[in-house]
Amino acid sequence: MNKKLIVLAVCAALIVPIASQAAPARRGPYVSGFIGVSGPTESDATTTDFTLTAPRSFHERVKYDPSINIGGTGGFDFGMVRVEGELSYKQGEISSLTSQDFTTGTTSQIIDTDGRIGAFAMMFNTFLDFHNYSLITPYIGGGIGVAFLHLDDTFGTNVSATPVTRGVVYFHDDASVFAYQVGAGFDIAINPRLSLDLAYRYFGTETAHFNSTPIVTSLKFESHNGSVGIRVKF
Repeated sequence: MNKKLIVLAVCAALIVPIASQAAPARRGPYVSGFIGVSGPTESDATTTDFTLTAPRSFHERVKYDPSINIGGTGGFDFGMVRVEGELSYKQGEISSLTSQDFTTGTTSQIIDTDGRIGAFAMMFNTFLDFHNYSLITPYIGGGIGVAFLHLDDTFGTNVSATPVTRGVVYFHDDASVFAYQVGAGFDIAINPRLSLDLAYRYFGTETAHFNSTPIVTSLKFESHNGSVGIRVKF
């Protein structure tokens, strides 16, 4: 019991100075940096394979493992509305895919894949802040911009083949596409100039076309992203 009381006392001692320094929203410019996790959603891809004797097209359901989400912003706070520019990078590690041959209708399961898709995004965002008398300011908003996607050389094991084979699934290539995001978060005041930003964003792109023959692939990149950041106001 004494240990619990000591922990509570220490927490209170830390919180009281922070609360006393907090202040209403400061209008003016700010910068921020954030880091977190990106969880890409499953993608529907269309691939044409020209390595075969007779080129074939496939529909693929691509699954990803979570990976990094990192970036920074610079903007201006007008009081209730904030506008900002954002640079960010997120990626998804390709974990497996299911491929269906459009010609024969056969389905293949490809596992143990080694490859990823990354997205470097330049976004213009607008957020609406719900100021109140507490240290915590909820906000919602979104943005639009452009994403520069990079698809790695990707290899996988086709466990549906007889015998089981391992080979190239995708060849590396780059594509630039329209991007958008929507999200919400909490700005937690530490002092009048510094705050902690807890954020969620849903990020998506239009269909990207990776035209690196002999394997041509088209897909969208969409992900759920959580982050923790620090915002500095001037």
